[in-house]
Amino acid sequence: MSQNIVPLKRALISLSDKSSLEKVAKVLAAKNVEILSTGGTSKALKDLGIPVIDVSEITNFPEMMDGRVKTLHPMVHGGLLALRDNPDHAKAMSEHGITGIDLLWVNLYPFEETLAKNADFDEMIENIDIGGPAMIRAGAKNHGFTAVATDNDDIELVLADLEALGGTSHETRKKLAARAYSRTSAYDAVISNWYFEQTKEESPKYRTMGGVKVQEMRYGENPHQKAAFYSNGDKRFGVSTAKQLQGKELSYNNLNDTDAAYELVAEFSPKEKPAIAIIKHANPCGVAVGSSLLEAYQNALACDPVSAFGGIVACNQILDGETAKAIAEIFTEVVIAPEVTEEAKAVFAAKKNLRLLVAGGLPDPTTDAVNYRNIAGGFLVQSRDNKPVLRENLKVVTKRAPTDKEIEDMLFAFKVAKHVKSNAIVYAKDLATAGIGAGQMNRRDSAYIAAKRAVEAAKMAGWDKAKTIGSAVASDAFFPFADGLLEAIEAGATSVIQPGGSIRDEEVIKAADEHGIAMVFTGQRHFRH
Repeated sequence: MSQNIVPLKRALISLSDKSSLEKVAKVLAAKNVEILSTGGTSKALKDLGIPVIDVSEITNFPEMMDGRVKTLHPMVHGGLLALRDNPDHAKAMSEHGITGIDLLWVNLYPFEETLAKNADFDEMIENIDIGGPAMIRAGAKNHGFTAVATDNDDIELVLADLEALGGTSHETRKKLAARAYSRTSAYDAVISNWYFEQTKEESPKYRTMGGVKVQEMRYGENPHQKAAFYSNGDKRFGVSTAKQLQGKELSYNNLNDTDAAYELVAEFSPKEKPAIAIIKHANPCGVAVGSSLLEAYQNALACDPVSAFGGIVACNQILDGETAKAIAEIFTEVVIAPEVTEEAKAVFAAKKNLRLLVAGGLPDPTTDAVNYRNIAGGFLVQSRDNKPVLRENLKVVTKRAPTDKEIEDMLFAFKVAKHVKSNAIVYAKDLATAGIGAGQMNRRDSAYIAAKRAVEAAKMAGWDKAKTIGSAVASDAFFPFADGLLEAIEAGATSVIQPGGSIRDEEVIKAADEHGIAMVFTGQRHFRH
């Protein structure tokens, strides 16, 4: 049986984050709480003039093996696990001189932070905490008598109870126990996934997920859904590393779309040419590479200016003031870039609701990682679609070979198609999207919709013809019939890039030859669902 209010008589404190140590320790000392501690935390308390007992004094064992062994002892775990109203437990405590621990305040070794700084293998191993998780799990199991805090938010709950009740309530200890297991679970998940990266085991028998809450959101995709943003310790640059410089709080949809935009624009190396991606509902509505970031933005916007309204803009280079002025001319939800000039910041300062994010770098599109998706009763896990298609991978299958310019546009279009929801068709000309068809149930409709949008864009811009005339067209998967290809040819495409592999490949190749079209196979598809 647990007690509702447990007085705080004894606490064990061991912290890597000591930012709240002085404040909390002084409160505990003023309440005559006996404090046990270890290593650096014990020294910090002594430096503050706070009475403290080294754990080694109650275990009669010194810290050893570079601190690997210090709290794994019955004098500690007995104090955390004992059911104090159980006669047998009480007898064991009395016989062995074990005193109950009412509060455990422990931070785990900073494994996630060490991972984020790309530490070497040996340093990662030394930042795997053993005693901390063991104590946390023990104290949380025995939450009827022990309160467990793993961070500064947790200890504030304890202090609030201590001030109001003179101890901790069962409700608080139970809440803290749930948080404690979440913390150790997330911690172990990061370690497990890091280990699997080292061993290259892609589909282990047990798969874990873990993360630390970054942001509580007002709602999810829709107002009736609850949502939060968690960071899993991934080292890649992106929305999880980004600093928001201005604008309203990011929503669930903002984050999802911004991630899609930044991952797409990262396909284009900033060392080569500036690139811009404009995203709406996780699908690109315009992508371009230019001689300047401004030119890239203008060409990306020209693809579908209607859909770009209220969209997300991602840059692969430092965002300059001139480009910022162009972006600010229409309503934009979010802008993300590796860095932002002071001039660009000044431009956006007038747009109070626009969210401006600085990510600090670009994610590497070839990085190994895994993606998760929930299904009823479980989840699916797959490796990232991180295999690039290069010029040397292309196989010309038509009588006419593509020109160098067509190959350049085809490879550009295929990179974009990788980030378009299937079935995906992308027309591109002069390293800019001319039309994008996304998420249709058949490939012909995607080709038709993309071409139709290109015609509308041409009318809006006052051009005499759509940019699909003379364009390259990319298909994320093979054409199962010739109808989709014929739709693209009717739109004006002169070259085609597709994975190939259909039982009707010969029929599709024949249709291309009949219209003098150049077509290449990649042997690699890019479904995105």
